[in-house]
Amino acid sequence: MIKQKLVLIGNGMAGVRAIEEVLKINPDGFEITIFGTEPYPNYNRIQLSKVLQGGTSVSDITLNEWEWYEDNKIRFYPGESVTSINTKTQSVSTDKGRIESYDQLIIATGSNPFMLPLPGADKEGVKAFRNIKDCEEMIEYSKIYKKAAVIGGGLLGLEAARGLLNLGMEVDVIHIYDYLMERQLDRSAGKLLQAELEKQGMNFILQKNTAEITGRKHVTGLKFSDGSKIKADLVVMAVGIKPNVALAQEAGLPVNRGILVNDYLETEIPNVFAVGECAEHRGIAYGLVAPLYQQGQVLAKRLCGIQDEGYQGSVLSTQLKVSGVDVFSAGKINEDEGTKVYKTYDDWHGIYKKVLIEDGKIAGAVLFGDTKDGNKLFNFIKTGARIEEYLQSAQSVESEENVAASMSDEELICGCNGVTKGSIVEAIKANGLTTFDQVKGCTNASRSCGGCKSLVSDLLACTLGDQYQADQKEAICSCTTLSRDEVLAEIREKGLTHIREVMNVLQWNTDGCSKCKPALNYYLGMIDPLKYQDEREARYVNERMHANIQKDGTYSVVPRMYGGVTTSEDLRKIADVADKYKVGMIKVTGGQRIDLLGVYKEDLPKIWSELDMPSGSAYSKGLRTVKTCVGENYCRFGTQDSIGMGIRLEKKFEGLNTPHKVKMAVSACPRNCAESGIKDVGIVGVEGAWEMYVGGNGGTHLREANLLFKFKNGDELVEMIGAFLQYYRESAKYLERTSAWVERLGIDHIREVLSDEFMVKEYNNRIDEALSVVQDPWKEAINNKNLLRDLYQTVKI
Repeated sequence: MIKQKLVLIGNGMAGVRAIEEVLKINPDGFEITIFGTEPYPNYNRIQLSKVLQGGTSVSDITLNEWEWYEDNKIRFYPGESVTSINTKTQSVSTDKGRIESYDQLIIATGSNPFMLPLPGADKEGVKAFRNIKDCEEMIEYSKIYKKAAVIGGGLLGLEAARGLLNLGMEVDVIHIYDYLMERQLDRSAGKLLQAELEKQGMNFILQKNTAEITGRKHVTGLKFSDGSKIKADLVVMAVGIKPNVALAQEAGLPVNRGILVNDYLETEIPNVFAVGECAEHRGIAYGLVAPLYQQGQVLAKRLCGIQDEGYQGSVLSTQLKVSGVDVFSAGKINEDEGTKVYKTYDDWHGIYKKVLIEDGKIAGAVLFGDTKDGNKLFNFIKTGARIEEYLQSAQSVESEENVAASMSDEELICGCNGVTKGSIVEAIKANGLTTFDQVKGCTNASRSCGGCKSLVSDLLACTLGDQYQADQKEAICSCTTLSRDEVLAEIREKGLTHIREVMNVLQWNTDGCSKCKPALNYYLGMIDPLKYQDEREARYVNERMHANIQKDGTYSVVPRMYGGVTTSEDLRKIADVADKYKVGMIKVTGGQRIDLLGVYKEDLPKIWSELDMPSGSAYSKGLRTVKTCVGENYCRFGTQDSIGMGIRLEKKFEGLNTPHKVKMAVSACPRNCAESGIKDVGIVGVEGAWEMYVGGNGGTHLREANLLFKFKNGDELVEMIGAFLQYYRESAKYLERTSAWVERLGIDHIREVLSDEFMVKEYNNRIDEALSVVQDPWKEAINNKNLLRDLYQTVKI
């Protein structure tokens, strides 16, 4: 069957959700291409505030990893923007000069932050809060400056302000109205919210019009229309968004506020659709995730030829994602002459509840302090339930668990993703799900804002009864109920040797995912390195390609330089290769190596061959580098041969697979020029001895390493490093850094285990066995014609 060419402009939540729905309905019906302006895989934009607030990392909010695109044979162009649409030839052009034809085109360009046209708005330090880059820039500002001003007391502004507070900044929130979140809350709830956030340290300046952003080159403060001023080093504008319709307008598509679409998300141009924040349906351009996902489902059905009633619009609900504050609203929020209200106010506990009633039916709700009824009220609003039904259900509920039990199967648990109670219960029963993560992975419930997590847990408790344990074990992923330890025990006991066999024998409930397949690949290789054949397709893209993929789709190449030492001959080869293949940049890394950036995939094997140097494994879950200082031979303070020890360690442990990347350093004296105190394994030379530190991390979660042991003899030191690494390999979870592993096990426990001489010998025997089968990955790839063909010539990433 000939596949239709489906092109998606925009790699955001709405567009990719539509693609996910298409893949569910007809996985082989389309040849799919996605263009994304940002250099990241699809991520959960509404969780950005949690990244800023420090509750999670960027990787944690990624919805679909790089492997998802490859697994579904999607041609994905990250960091590449579509610049024009030709609706006559049915093709799009990009800023990289690419022209792509389509049979069906989805425009999902989202929204742009609305920036007030104030004098001084172009100064350094004036930011929006819309994407990962904005988030990262604010985090960097917080390291230098302390005074922030957020213009906008709405949902996004308050979430940004909370994040800046967490980053240690003083925050003023400027709002034009006299109470907060006036579009989602009534005055009473808005004032309660203000009081709560003031307790958290936020300062509010209400009923103020910003007239000017002051400063010369960099922002220094705000001036208001009444002449008053405040100081600020960082100004965040969070005053709204506007649909990104420029591309559609230039292509001649009818546009009002957003791109005009009908109930099937069709524009007036044949075969061109629009979905998400850039689309306008029946006069409304939605900016919340639930309507966008509903649109994606409708669009997927349309593309796959399934008839339905189309998209009928959405009833909106809102939850604030600020730690320690429970706020919910849905439907109508302010009463008028035709409205009656059911209202309770508990001043002592700070709980406010208002249900709005029109003609006896529930028309809206505002909750503050206790939002557990939010989903129920939201469902009642959508179904037009009468107030008596809600009051009756409220009286019969004796516990939070009973809230879930009392809900009908048709009621929504996860409003963001449209997941009902009935579908969750059915998934729990049909697939034997026992954990929250399994339900999330299987049904999509709680995959977006996470506000329904407690309800999902309650449903698990209701459905499983005594079998449910809230403090249950942590499964490897939602594909199985087995924990890491259980899986490893089964592999050893049953002699399992490859991933598919593990999944079949241990009754995986899916074909595996990007979380469990790389983990199983590692565990199998760790348990029996001599017999195991590496399953390359289960590895993450960087490890599969033996090079780091960059945001523009090119790769970086890092040859190994043992201990950070190189030769003039190697430098000449690197320079010649860089010239010949026109690499984008030559960069000296923090690990004392040379990075060739901007290499095209097809040039990788040729560069490796011409360099004729070992891989620096700068992409691997294994030993990356051993950083050294100049040591006793040159440094006036050096007491030990740090370079010699660094080279020895790097040559011994290179190519070793570990649960996560491992970095080492050797310093010749306590001045610690190689930064040994923040490495996975750090060695510090002191007079007549070596000190061994472990569990350090210089990344996003900075951690000082712990002193493990002190050795007079270099051989004993190397033996202990081998034992430490093998103990880490055998007992850490996949993707657990040594810093987290040391904290989990405790340094005293690790010290006790490695004080046993017999165990140290045993660990060294096993790590030597693992090292005995190590091959240089670049040489292996160069000599394997099948690998060259499959990975570097035909596969699209």
